[in-house]
Amino acid sequence: MMPLMLLGGGGHCRSCIDVIETNKTYRIVGVVQPSISSDLILGYPIIGSDVDLPQLLENFKSALVTVGQTKRSETRIRLFNLLKLLDAELPVFVSPMAHCSRHSSVGDGSIIMHGAIVNAGVEVGFNCIINSQALLEHDVAVGNHCHISTGARVNGNVTIGMGSFIGSGAVLKEGIKVGENVIIGCGQVVLGDVPNDTIVKNAR
Repeated sequence: MMPLMLLGGGGHCRSCIDVIETNKTYRIVGVVQPSISSDLILGYPIIGSDVDLPQLLENFKSALVTVGQTKRSETRIRLFNLLKLLDAELPVFVSPMAHCSRHSSVGDGSIIMHGAIVNAGVEVGFNCIINSQALLEHDVAVGNHCHISTGARVNGNVTIGMGSFIGSGAVLKEGIKVGENVIIGCGQVVLGDVPNDTIVKNAR
C-alpha cells in the first residue's frame, strides 16, 4: 500500500481517516499540523508541520488536505496549492458506503464521505469535501475547493462556484447558480441564484 500524509489534525481529519482506512491502495503514515506533539490522532502520529513538507514528501509522495472547511476555504486552498507546488500526488477517496456514479468525475484531492450520493453527470472539482449523506443530483457542477456539508441536497443542474460552502441540511433548487465564495447556512432552502461572496442564513 502507498504511504499517505494527512494535512490537518482536527475533527474533519478523524472523519477522513475513517474513510481512508476502508481503501486498499493507501496507508496513513501520519498527520502534518502546525503544533507538534506526541499525541496520536486515532492511532496515527503527528510527523511534522507545514515547514517540514518538502522533506516529508521525499519519502511520502501522496497527501490529502484534511483541514475542515466551515465557511471559508482559504486554509484548504493554501495547503492544496502548497502540495501542488511541491509536486505531491493528491488522490481521490470515495467511501465504499457512498455512491459515486461511473458517469461522474471527481477532481484531485477530493473526498466523498460515508453515505454521500454523487449521481450521473456530476462534476466535482479538486480539493472538495462531499460530506456524509450529501446528495449531488444529476449534472451538478461543484467548483474547486468547495464543501458540501452533511445532509445537504443539491438538486439537478445546479452550479456551485469555487470556494463555496453549502451548510448541513441545505436544499438547493434545481437549475440555480451559486457563485464563488458563497456561504449557505445550515438548513437553508435556496430557490434562486446566489451571487459571488454572499452569505445566505436565517436572521437572528
